[in-house]
Parts: sequence; C-alpha cells; structure tokens
Amino acid sequence: MRSASAPRQRLRRVWLKVHRWVGLSLGAVLVVAGLSGSAMLLAEPLDESLNRALFHVPDASGVDYGAVVARLRADLGPDADLTLRPPRDARESFQAYVRGHWKGTVYLHPASGEILGHRGEAEGMMGVLFALHSNLFAGEAGKVVLTVAAFAYLLMLASGFYLWWPTRWRYALAIRWSAAGRLALFDWHRVTGAVLGVFVCLTVLSGAYMAWPPLAGMLNTLGDNAPLAPPRVSGGPARAEIAEQAVVRARTSFPEATVGYVHIPAEPSLPIRVRLRLPDDPHPNGLTSVWIHPDNATLLRADRWSGLGPGTRAYSYVYPFHTGALWGPVWTGLTFLFGAALTAYGLTGLMLWWRRRR
Repeated sequence: MRSASAPRQRLRRVWLKVHRWVGLSLGAVLVVAGLSGSAMLLAEPLDESLNRALFHVPDASGVDYGAVVARLRADLGPDADLTLRPPRDARESFQAYVRGHWKGTVYLHPASGEILGHRGEAEGMMGVLFALHSNLFAGEAGKVVLTVAAFAYLLMLASGFYLWWPTRWRYALAIRWSAAGRLALFDWHRVTGAVLGVFVCLTVLSGAYMAWPPLAGMLNTLGDNAPLAPPRVSGGPARAEIAEQAVVRARTSFPEATVGYVHIPAEPSLPIRVRLRLPDDPHPNGLTSVWIHPDNATLLRADRWSGLGPGTRAYSYVYPFHTGALWGPVWTGLTFLFGAALTAYGLTGLMLWWRRRR
C-alpha cells in the first residue's frame, strides 16, 4: 500500500509546484484582468449616470451623419480616422472614436453635430479600466502577456483539479469554516476552484480569443476560409455628406438591420465600412459589413455575418459571452461573479503561499 501511494505522492508534489509557481508568476496578471473586468460591469452604468451631459441629450430628433462628420472634420482635421457610433435610443448622444494625432472619444448631439465633450483614450472611469483590462496599459505587448496568462490558467486549472480530486467524495465540497484561518482559506480556494474553475476558464479564454487575432485566423484556416480583406479604392478622404449616403446604401442592402458602427478611414485607399446588426446576430454591435466607396457611395461589397469564416463568425458569440451581454442580466451577473472569483483565486493563492512561507 505504501509503495503504491508513493508515486502518487510524488506526482502530487509535482503538480503542486506547477500550480504554485505558475500562479505566482502569472497570477497577478489574471487578478488584474478579473478585477478590472468585473469593475467594468459596474463602472459603465455608473459612468453614464455621473456624466449625463456626455451620454444623454434631451431630444435627438433624428441623426444627421453629415453634420456630425462635418463638425468632427472641423474639430480634428481631415486626417483623423473616425469610427462613428450612432445612438441606440432616442435620448443617447452620438459617439465618435478617433484615431489620429489625438486618440479618444468625441460626444456629439446626433441631430446638430454640436460637440458635447471630449475624452482621451485612457480618460474617464471606463477608459482607464478598458485600457487596463485589454492591454495592461502596454499596447500590443500587453495583449501578448494577457494571452500567455490565459493559457497559463489552463495549466493551473488542470493542476488544481488534480490536487482537488478527492479520495473521499463526502468531503469533496466541504469547507471547514470553523477551522484555523489557513485551513478555511485552503478549503475555500480548492472548492470554489473546482466548482467555478471551468466557467472562469471559458471567460478567460474568450478574452484571449479577442486579444490575440491569430486564434481567429487559425480557425479560418482550418475551415478553409481566407480572411476577408477590405476592398481597395482610389480617391480622397470621404466628404461629410458621403457618410449619410453610405448608411442609406447599407440599409438598402439589409433593410432589417440596425447600424452598429460607421468607419471612415483616414487612408484614402480604404472604403467606408458600415457595420450592421441583423436580427439573428447575437453580437450587440453586429458583424455584417457593407463596404462603400468614399467618393460616390457606390456599393463595393456586402458580407453577411453568417457567411464569414468560422474564426471571424465566432466573434458574434465570443464578444457578448465575455462582456456578459449574451443572455441578459442573469449572465451579466454571472460574468461579474466569474471575474470576482478569478481575482479571489489569485489573492487567496498568494495568501496561502505567504502563510506557508511564514
């Protein structure tokens, strides 16, 4: 009996070291990602409530894309790259995400184009949290670190399950609350890891999928689908009135769709892209794209979301799954819980290691 258990004990010590040192090396990254992700779910409605002058207008009375683009060009110059987000309800402001010599968001009145305010890329509650959550304030390098940490979580989950797997199932989910602090902490760490670990893992991996584009490219390759590149055009920057015509042309192609975004690139060789959300698309902003010539609003190509490659089409589900918007308020609450659990795993793991050293 003793000889049979000895190899298991040695294997257990190996997995314990793997679990401990992977957690200590990359756990801090996962704690930051989990904490900032959960905080964003609370910060978004709070931010809108505290800054109503930016997000709300008394009465929009329609959307004038021409007035909005003309005001943005006058304010930012002709070389700014613009992604327009029209209001989703009657009292919401018009938002424009800007990339150029200045990066950030401009808030405008949808009907008149009057500027309500500016925010830099990492300004405001949501801007800071999003930059921290999406790239750790480190751009593309931060995305790589987050992706590595996400795959490291797979190793921690596998090792954690091995260490948790009970010999007596009646105690598998027991937490000794009345025991000494370290024992209760240890039980909480292993039991919640076993119960919520897979769900947290899905949330972590969905974030890695969005942060690291090659994952989508690999799925497209496996599905024998080449990535769709935007059609090339020749001409100058799009005129203000072309934006309205582009939206009208896109809606003609898909009358049942709502407009998610309108991208007006600064590069003259790229077309205007109108992103639409069709009724059967789970993505809250839509992944159907209509490409419009920036000079004359000619339709160049239309790509329905359900006809895209599997890697790209997966974003329709991965994005709302990760942000908590896929299945309504209940899923939003669970997504908050998963982010909080990821944070707690890191903190309790660190506390257990520190108490063990002492």
